[in-house]
Amino acid sequence: MISKKKVLIVVGPQMFREFLRSLLEEENNLEVVDEVFDGIEAVEAIKKHEPDLLLLDLFLPRLSGVSVLNSVKNEYPDMKVMVLTDYKSDQHVVDAFESGANGYCIKDTSRDEMMMAVSSIVAGQKFVCTDIAEEVVEGYLEGRKKNKEDADWEIITQREREVLKLLAEGYKNREIGEMLYISAKTVEKHRSNIMNKLGLRNVAALTTFAMEHGLVNGAGNPYLIPGVAVPDSKEESAYMNRLISSN
Repeated sequence: MISKKKVLIVVGPQMFREFLRSLLEEENNLEVVDEVFDGIEAVEAIKKHEPDLLLLDLFLPRLSGVSVLNSVKNEYPDMKVMVLTDYKSDQHVVDAFESGANGYCIKDTSRDEMMMAVSSIVAGQKFVCTDIAEEVVEGYLEGRKKNKEDADWEIITQREREVLKLLAEGYKNREIGEMLYISAKTVEKHRSNIMNKLGLRNVAALTTFAMEHGLVNGAGNPYLIPGVAVPDSKEESAYMNRLISSN
């Protein structure tokens, strides 16, 4: 009897998750154990299922894909992680691999290449899809990290990025504190540090910076910005309603 590898899907939107499930379930050695599209729920699902393979989007509500990896990778070092996202920037590729990803693919890659990526990563190999610039791959593998040149981005810590993302999504200090298990006072301190480091004067400027650096993105996740698009699932609809009510 074939021992199946457990797969957890943390990718949006819902139709794409359904496509991935049908694709993966064609393989005799893979079993999809769950699918979610929320950073905090992703961490909980990982702890619940302890998957062999995680398909992870970088842009998730509440907690980014990189933050999810930083939260669980040390606890589950054998878990393979394939980033599956819309974004090709040098910064996102390097951040993903530095946080423990085993592979990086663009969502519109071919069906055959996607399954090649899954097979390679399950077998313990690194994989980057052909759409990613060769120089980015070389820069990472040679340890040069030459692509991380944005000085403003570099001075923001990982915790500050998490707080920045949630502030840009419209959450209040108390809500952010509950999500990140820190006090509202600590959230306010992080917020103050962020604005001082970046020379920002208000939340609008802070939100613009977050969008420019890919922490939130109206094009990639339209339901992060009320009124841009209709959500495609119940959980995404609930998320939009919560966001709208908080503003």
